[in-house]
Formats: sequence, C-alpha cells, structure tokens
Amino acid sequence: MTTNRGEMQDNARAQLRDIFLAGVAAADPYQSVLKQLQQHPLEVKGGGRLIILAIGKAALGMAEAALEHFSDHPNKTALAVTNYENYDALQERIKQGEPAFEGRCYPAGHPVPDGQGLLAAQAVKELAHSAGADDFVLFLISGGGSALLPMPAEGLSLSDKMDVNAKLLASGADITEMNLVRQALSGLKGGRLAAIAKPARQCSLILSDVIGDDLRVIASGPTIAAIGTRDEARDKLAELGLWDEVPQSVRQHLQQADAEAHARADHSPLKDRKNISNAILVGSNARSLDAMAEHCEGRAKVIRTPLVGSVEEAAAIIVHHMLETSAGQPVLFGGETTVQLKGDGRGGRNQELALQVATLMEEAGYGGDWVFLSGGTDGRDGPTDAAGAIVDGGSLDRIRAKGGDPKALLENNDSYQALSLSGDLLIMGATGTNVADLQIALRL
Repeated sequence: MTTNRGEMQDNARAQLRDIFLAGVAAADPYQSVLKQLQQHPLEVKGGGRLIILAIGKAALGMAEAALEHFSDHPNKTALAVTNYENYDALQERIKQGEPAFEGRCYPAGHPVPDGQGLLAAQAVKELAHSAGADDFVLFLISGGGSALLPMPAEGLSLSDKMDVNAKLLASGADITEMNLVRQALSGLKGGRLAAIAKPARQCSLILSDVIGDDLRVIASGPTIAAIGTRDEARDKLAELGLWDEVPQSVRQHLQQADAEAHARADHSPLKDRKNISNAILVGSNARSLDAMAEHCEGRAKVIRTPLVGSVEEAAAIIVHHMLETSAGQPVLFGGETTVQLKGDGRGGRNQELALQVATLMEEAGYGGDWVFLSGGTDGRDGPTDAAGAIVDGGSLDRIRAKGGDPKALLENNDSYQALSLSGDLLIMGATGTNVADLQIALRL
C-alpha cells in the first residue's frame, strides 16, 4: 500500500514537471523570434548596417534567431548582454564545437547589478550611438534587462544603483514599482536607449516577464516610454519606507525637476504607450499558461487571474483552488509574487510560495495526497541554483525528520534550506528564457 502511494506521488511529480516544461518551451526565445520574423518580415534592406542589440536573460536565443533569419544580410553586427548562467552555457557550447551565437556577448550580474554590467551597458550605448540614418537597429528585449544594463544617470555611481536595487528587492516591491525607480536612475532605461540610436530605423521584439505585459516595465523599457516621473519614483521610495535609506546622491537626483532632465536630452522617443508601433510582443506568461493548458489536453482548470502580491496571499489563493477542484484535475496558474525579507535565510519567491502552500495545506488538516509545483521559467529562483520547488503532503514531515523546523525556516526566509531537507528543490539549470513564474497544483 505504501509503495503504491509512493509511486502515485512520484508519477504526479513527474506529470507536473512535464506540464511546467511545456510552459517553458512555449517561451523559447529562438522560436519566438524566428516565428515573428518569418511571419512578419522587417524591411531592413538598404546600404546601411543591421545592428542587433539583445538584452536580457533570453538575449542569446533571440539574437541567434535574428542572425539566422538575416543570414544573407551583407553588413550586420550583433551584441548580447545576458546573465552569467546563460553566458557560461554559451561558452560550453562553443567549447564543444556546437553552433552558437556569433557576436559579442557580455555577462552581467542579476538580480543585483555589477561592474560587468556597467561595461556591457557602455558597449551597448556605444554601438547604439554609432547607428546612422541608413542603419536599422533591431532591439531584442527580455526580462532581467533592468539589472543587466546598469548605466547610472548623470551624477550617480554604480554603487548607488546597486544599493537602491538591493533595497528594492528586499522591500517586497513589485516589478512595476521597482522599474519605476530604476528608470529614474538610469541613463538607458525608459526609452533613453532608443533615443541614443536615432536617427536609425528601429524595431523592438520583446519577450515579456511582466504580468500584464506593460512594455514600459519589461527590462525597464529601454526602447519604450518611461513608466513615470522622478517625482513618482521619489514618492514610491517614500511609500516603501526607503527614502531615508537610499544614498544622498540618489535623493538629490530624484529631487531635480523632470523638466530639467528633459531639457538636457530627449529621453523618450515615444510619448505614450498608444504610439508604440515599433515594439512587438513575441512571448509572455499568458502564452506559456496557454501552452500548459494545451499540454493537459483540456483536463486542466486554468486560473486566468495572475498570481501577484505577497507569497502569503498567493498561497491562500492556490490552496483555495486546490481544495475546491476535483481530484485528478490539474490547476494551472501564472504570475509573479513578491517576498518581503525578514530573515537572513536563502531562497526565492517560488521556493517560499511552495513552502507556504505546504504549510497551509497542513493547517487546513487535509489528509489526502496532493502535489504542487512553483517554478521560475528562467530556471533560477532568487540567488539560488533552483528554479523553484515541487512539494507534496509529506514535505513538512520530511523536513522535520531531518531536524528542520518548517515554520522557523519559513520565518527566516530560508526556504532553500527547508526544501533541501525535504528533497523538493526543482533544479533544471538556466533555460535561456524568462516569462515570470508558472504554478501547477494537483490533488490525487
């Protein structure tokens, strides 16, 4: 009897992993860009250069697709900026003699920016600035670009940006709130990169990691209009309780009038989102959710309202749907939650969400078998090597059997340690894409 139950759990865990991978595959950056370019060709002919600038966790796959599509173009150059995991994977492909990105590739820090990112940002700025009226600049933008391209605004330093970024990550702010501030402190974000590339013709293909797909928010919109003003960024820092915590140079910068900033440079080539005609969405969380549903062949219950807000709130929503859904029917979610750091543990929002779900299911007194997966589509959850976790009704007992206290570990934001003890970490390596998070719940 015990063996059969264990086999059922193992099969369910494998089933959820397959559903998750179907969602990740739907966000494949190479196929997403290639399909877009084949179905909707860009007019890039002429005597000028084709400049491909790819920024984000999906930069390499997107750039490789563009290079293949435009393989016959006589004068092209490509530059990509991505995270260290994807850069290392590229180097391994090159070492093994496999087909790989042919262009300059810069690694950079994520989720906290670093000096390598500053070097990458300078290279991107120089190449964009070199574009002339006869050239065509193809921007390939994906999630992670905010941290990967840290070009400080005038009067600010990289350490200023690193400090603010770390405080925002720990505050529980959502991605729109974080990128509102990041844009206000940047020399490239909020449409500034597109302005630098004038007068060249331009197009942006965008893979969204932002729930709702606000193009201004994805990678902090380097080729799109800004989310808001400096005044709004200043108000947001105050609302988050961070105004007195950020460096003095940052406070001084945000206290300057926006009119002064616009007098120095034409930051935004696009006045508002209604006029974004050169920006095209090629992948998103919603599309990956649809792919998971298709993989389930109509058996799944799909929750279309995105999971956002705190992991505590999201866990309660998930458990509610789990308990009211028939056994054997997968429940699918997509979104991006937030974690407010209270302890000094290690983990990420997907790991903490999984641990919260396990805790709530135990508190609800549910004695049946169940399985839940929460994973980041980029293959990495927070500063860990895990994409998330797959938990079940025995997870908390396995933690306790190894000497861990699930509640104490959760309160210390130490979900990685807790899930290591239970053997529930979802390890898959860098995927080369990023469309936020996906979740699957199943009662057996």
